[in-house]
Amino acid sequence: MIRQRCAIYTRKSTEEGLEQDFNSLDAQREACAAYVLSQKHEGWAELSDLYDDGGFSGGSMDRPGLTKLLNDVGAGRIDVIVVYKVDRLTRSLADFAKMVDLFDEAGVSFVSVTQAFNTTSSMGRLTLNVLLSFASSSVR
Repeated sequence: MIRQRCAIYTRKSTEEGLEQDFNSLDAQREACAAYVLSQKHEGWAELSDLYDDGGFSGGSMDRPGLTKLLNDVGAGRIDVIVVYKVDRLTRSLADFAKMVDLFDEAGVSFVSVTQAFNTTSSMGRLTLNVLLSFASSSVR
Protein backbone atom coordinates (compact mmCIF):
# COMPACT_ATOMS: atom_id res chain seq x y z
CA MET A 1 0.00 0.00 0.00
CA ILE A 2 1.32 3.43 -0.97
CA ARG A 3 1.33 6.04 1.78
CA GLN A 4 -0.67 9.14 0.87
CA ARG A 5 0.53 12.28 2.64
CA CYS A 6 -2.57 14.37 3.32
CA ALA A 7 -2.47 18.12 3.91
CA ILE A 8 -5.52 19.73 5.51
CA TYR A 9 -6.21 23.32 4.46
CA THR A 10 -8.59 25.53 6.45
CA ARG A 11 -9.76 29.11 5.95
CA LYS A 12 -12.14 31.58 7.57
CA SER A 13 -12.81 34.98 5.98
CA THR A 14 -13.00 36.99 9.20
CA GLU A 15 -11.07 36.96 12.44
CA GLU A 16 -14.33 36.93 14.40
CA GLY A 17 -14.36 33.99 16.82
CA LEU A 18 -10.80 32.85 16.06
CA GLU A 19 -9.79 33.63 19.64
CA GLN A 20 -12.17 30.95 20.95
CA ASP A 21 -10.75 27.68 22.26
CA PHE A 22 -12.55 25.79 19.48
CA ASN A 23 -13.16 27.89 16.38
CA SER A 24 -14.20 27.43 12.76
CA LEU A 25 -10.69 26.45 11.66
CA ASP A 26 -10.58 23.77 14.37
CA ALA A 27 -14.00 22.45 13.29
CA GLN A 28 -12.90 22.28 9.63
CA ARG A 29 -9.63 20.55 10.57
CA GLU A 30 -11.45 18.04 12.81
CA ALA A 31 -13.89 17.08 10.02
CA CYS A 32 -11.04 16.74 7.51
CA ALA A 33 -8.89 14.72 9.94
CA ALA A 34 -11.82 12.34 10.52
CA TYR A 35 -12.15 11.89 6.75
CA VAL A 36 -8.41 11.22 6.38
CA LEU A 37 -8.64 8.67 9.20
CA SER A 38 -11.58 6.99 7.42
CA GLN A 39 -9.26 6.47 4.43
CA LYS A 40 -6.46 4.88 6.48
CA HIS A 41 -7.10 1.58 4.69
CA GLU A 42 -6.04 3.41 1.48
CA GLY A 43 -2.76 4.47 3.10
CA TRP A 44 -3.87 8.01 3.93
CA ALA A 45 -1.98 9.78 6.74
CA GLU A 46 -2.45 13.36 7.94
CA LEU A 47 0.61 15.60 7.78
CA SER A 48 1.41 17.46 10.99
CA ASP A 49 1.96 20.79 9.17
CA LEU A 50 -0.87 23.29 9.59
CA TYR A 51 -2.16 25.11 6.54
CA ASP A 52 -4.56 27.62 8.08
CA ASP A 53 -5.73 31.05 6.98
CA GLY A 54 -7.82 32.75 9.64
CA GLY A 55 -9.11 36.17 8.64
CA PHE A 56 -8.34 35.87 4.91
CA SER A 57 -10.75 36.17 1.99
CA GLY A 58 -11.05 33.33 -0.48
CA GLY A 59 -11.13 35.89 -3.28
CA SER A 60 -7.35 36.32 -3.24
CA MET A 61 -4.52 33.81 -3.42
CA ASP A 62 -2.35 36.09 -1.25
CA ARG A 63 -2.69 34.05 1.96
CA PRO A 64 0.17 32.68 4.09
CA GLY A 65 -1.36 29.22 4.67
CA LEU A 66 -2.21 28.80 0.99
CA THR A 67 1.27 29.98 -0.04
CA LYS A 68 2.85 27.39 2.28
CA LEU A 69 0.50 24.70 0.92
CA LEU A 70 1.30 25.49 -2.72
CA ASN A 71 5.04 25.63 -1.96
CA ASP A 72 4.84 22.18 -0.33
CA VAL A 73 2.88 20.87 -3.33
CA GLY A 74 5.64 22.16 -5.61
CA ALA A 75 8.30 20.58 -3.39
CA GLY A 76 6.61 17.15 -3.62
CA ARG A 77 5.69 16.94 0.10
CA ILE A 78 1.95 16.41 -0.40
CA ASP A 79 -0.09 13.70 -2.15
CA VAL A 80 -3.66 14.72 -1.23
CA ILE A 81 -5.13 18.09 -0.25
CA VAL A 82 -8.17 17.83 2.00
CA VAL A 83 -10.59 20.73 2.56
CA TYR A 84 -13.95 21.02 4.30
CA LYS A 85 -15.55 22.75 1.28
CA VAL A 86 -14.15 23.86 -2.07
CA ASP A 87 -14.74 27.53 -1.23
CA ARG A 88 -12.30 27.24 1.69
CA LEU A 89 -9.55 26.84 -0.92
CA THR A 90 -10.75 29.66 -3.17
CA ARG A 91 -13.85 31.57 -4.22
CA SER A 92 -12.40 32.34 -7.66
CA LEU A 93 -13.10 29.92 -10.49
CA ALA A 94 -10.02 31.13 -12.38
CA ASP A 95 -7.79 30.61 -9.32
CA PHE A 96 -9.34 27.18 -8.73
CA ALA A 97 -8.56 26.16 -12.31
CA LYS A 98 -4.93 27.34 -11.85
CA MET A 99 -4.61 25.36 -8.62
CA VAL A 100 -6.07 22.21 -10.19
CA ASP A 101 -3.50 22.51 -13.01
CA LEU A 102 -0.72 22.87 -10.42
CA PHE A 103 -2.06 19.87 -8.48
CA ASP A 104 -2.22 17.78 -11.68
CA GLU A 105 1.36 18.68 -12.61
CA ALA A 106 2.53 17.64 -9.14
CA GLY A 107 0.41 14.46 -9.08
CA VAL A 108 -1.61 15.77 -6.13
CA SER A 109 -5.25 14.84 -5.58
CA PHE A 110 -7.89 17.14 -4.09
CA VAL A 111 -10.76 16.20 -1.77
CA SER A 112 -13.63 18.23 -0.36
CA VAL A 113 -15.09 16.25 2.53
CA THR A 114 -18.59 17.80 2.35
CA GLN A 115 -18.94 17.90 -1.45
CA ALA A 116 -18.54 15.43 -4.30
CA PHE A 117 -14.96 16.38 -5.10
CA ASN A 118 -12.43 13.62 -4.77
CA THR A 119 -9.83 13.51 -7.52
CA THR A 120 -8.19 10.38 -6.11
CA SER A 121 -10.75 8.44 -8.20
CA SER A 122 -11.27 8.50 -11.96
CA MET A 123 -14.93 9.47 -11.49
CA GLY A 124 -13.91 12.40 -9.28
CA ARG A 125 -11.40 13.59 -11.89
CA LEU A 126 -14.06 13.33 -14.61
CA THR A 127 -16.55 15.33 -12.52
CA LEU A 128 -13.95 18.02 -11.88
CA ASN A 129 -12.96 18.22 -15.56
CA VAL A 130 -16.60 18.60 -16.61
CA LEU A 131 -17.15 21.39 -14.07
CA LEU A 132 -13.94 23.16 -15.05
CA SER A 133 -14.81 22.97 -18.75
CA PHE A 134 -18.16 24.65 -18.06
CA ALA A 135 -16.42 27.21 -15.85
CA SER A 136 -13.80 28.06 -18.47
CA SER A 137 -16.45 28.50 -21.18
CA SER A 138 -18.47 30.85 -18.94
CA VAL A 139 -15.38 32.91 -17.98
CA ARG A 140 -14.56 33.77 -21.60
